[in-house]
Amino acid sequence: MSESRTPEYFPYEEPRPHQSEFIKLVSEAVKNGENAIIEAPTGFGKTVSVLAGVLPYAKEMGYKVLYLARTHKQMDRVIEELKAINRKVQVSGAEMRSRKELCLHNYLVEYTSDAYTAMVVCKNLRKMGKCIYFENEKKKKSEFEGVVNFFLQEPSFPSEIIDYAKTLELCPYDITRQVAFKSDVIVASYLYMLNPSIRENFMTYLDLDYSDLIVVFDEAHNLPDQSISALSDRLSIHTINRGIKEADEYRENEIANFLSILGRGLEILYSEKLGDREVKEVPLMPHEIFSHLVNVLNIDGRYLIRFLNEMVAVGDSIREDRIEKGKTPRSYIGRVGEFLLNWLSTVEREDYLFLMSRERGMSLEIVALDPSKALDWIEKVQSAIFMSGTLTPLQAFRDVMGIPSAKLKKFPRMVKKENAQILVAKDVSTRGDERSLQAYKRMVEYIVEATKSIPKNVGVFAASYEVLQGLLSANLQVKLEETGKAIFIEKQGASSKENDAMIASFKAHSKGRGAVLLGVMGGRNSEGQDYSGDEMNGVILVGIPYARPTPRVQAQIRYFERKFPGKGRYYGYYLPAHRKLVQAAGRVHRSAEERGSIIVLDYRLLWSTIRKDLPDWMKESLRPVDLPRMRLYLRRFWGTH
Repeated sequence: MSESRTPEYFPYEEPRPHQSEFIKLVSEAVKNGENAIIEAPTGFGKTVSVLAGVLPYAKEMGYKVLYLARTHKQMDRVIEELKAINRKVQVSGAEMRSRKELCLHNYLVEYTSDAYTAMVVCKNLRKMGKCIYFENEKKKKSEFEGVVNFFLQEPSFPSEIIDYAKTLELCPYDITRQVAFKSDVIVASYLYMLNPSIRENFMTYLDLDYSDLIVVFDEAHNLPDQSISALSDRLSIHTINRGIKEADEYRENEIANFLSILGRGLEILYSEKLGDREVKEVPLMPHEIFSHLVNVLNIDGRYLIRFLNEMVAVGDSIREDRIEKGKTPRSYIGRVGEFLLNWLSTVEREDYLFLMSRERGMSLEIVALDPSKALDWIEKVQSAIFMSGTLTPLQAFRDVMGIPSAKLKKFPRMVKKENAQILVAKDVSTRGDERSLQAYKRMVEYIVEATKSIPKNVGVFAASYEVLQGLLSANLQVKLEETGKAIFIEKQGASSKENDAMIASFKAHSKGRGAVLLGVMGGRNSEGQDYSGDEMNGVILVGIPYARPTPRVQAQIRYFERKFPGKGRYYGYYLPAHRKLVQAAGRVHRSAEERGSIIVLDYRLLWSTIRKDLPDWMKESLRPVDLPRMRLYLRRFWGTH
């Protein structure tokens, strides 16, 4: 394609195959006020393509582009592309992060662990005149405005704004907010639009109306799970017990008595519902958690709501007091009040499930069942674009997320057929009744043989941590050590920092003899990470990641069955697992030229009911194998490697 035909906001010399078609599709959807659901393969260049598609009309008509991603790495990638576009044609952009991540105040950085607490602390520090960075905005007004104007000239990473703000002792969050207020593009986390309270604050804070927005959801296959998470809530008995101590400390005797009776009632309920049973969670009728409380105190619903609102107010006062004293700005009383008000507000709704679980001793959970409720604002925006490499079937994604009048488009694979090898073992499976030590030992044989034949780095992603543990109990680690490759095992509770360090070390081994990464499908390393070149030459997928038939999974299936008759089990159980498997498989190919082997240790992938949910590039290359044939195919594929 000649330079003259390159789209105005496309910053590179020549579009890749199908990028111009993608840009045109997005451009027309935006102009016509339509939504679009687009599947395009890994390595396609979706980020720059969607920006090139939406920006001309957005700039011309004064719309704000809100680009939403799940991880900080994905958000930074948008800024990289905006910087590239800005070298060709002027465009501004800001990457929103939470106050905690954009704050220089030592107290907030040290004592807050979540976005809500950081917001409360920030508000109180300002109100009490204890934030020098906020106070300096008044004293250094011209410098503040100068920094904002500077960052409007070129899209910048949060770290760049923080560095400037440090030098001038100004608030990085307020600088970012002002840049975002005037920018063409705001890059933010899903949570900014999926969580109702955060969304309301965000829209008000930036003085936005829904009709001002063109919204882009990147890696949109994550949306169903992320939406459910954003709409759900959990409270542990630990928080209630700490609330009693807090009430005693602040001489809130009535609250202490209320929480003691509530806690005792929950202990009785826990003994009745869970007790010695092996199950981890049970559904509740919403009123059950208050039965003991109502009987002992002889109160009605209106009194209960009034009292819970009072607890929330007391919690706010306690946070302020703790800030004054330089202590951690939390309130257990406030947290319990907020949770129980949330519980009561969802009592009559059939799209919520109420659970008691064993987590952290005992927990109450409000579980959302309908992810589309997180997008109940979608019809108000000018246009919404949903894109990912794993959305097949597109109609199912549209149904589950409740997206009206959407254009559906699948772009063909970029992976060359000769560079993709998909082998399915026809004699093993992780089906519940087939799991045994002998079965795991057979899978270990496959994994070890594949690891020997595939050069450099290999990923082994199990259907669950239970399956991964089964493999380890069958001496997987010991057997893999014999291959001479380093071994890295994903830890379930590891922090992002710890995990990032592990992945960096794993990738570095691609320059030596190679390494093996053990993890799970649906985890952060099988979905949120990019591996290029020899950093992941092969993946071995052990089983299909179907969820356990827990009360929440069964409730999800029943809810979808009511909403989509005949499709409940497919939408609520089968399809999410198939998408997780495809996402993990996609870690191998980051460009059309990269070669990669995908071995699936579960014969169920050969079934037509499952194969239909696979992308074309997987279906076309899929071969059933036994252990000797797998070894043969791998050696042929990798040749002299």
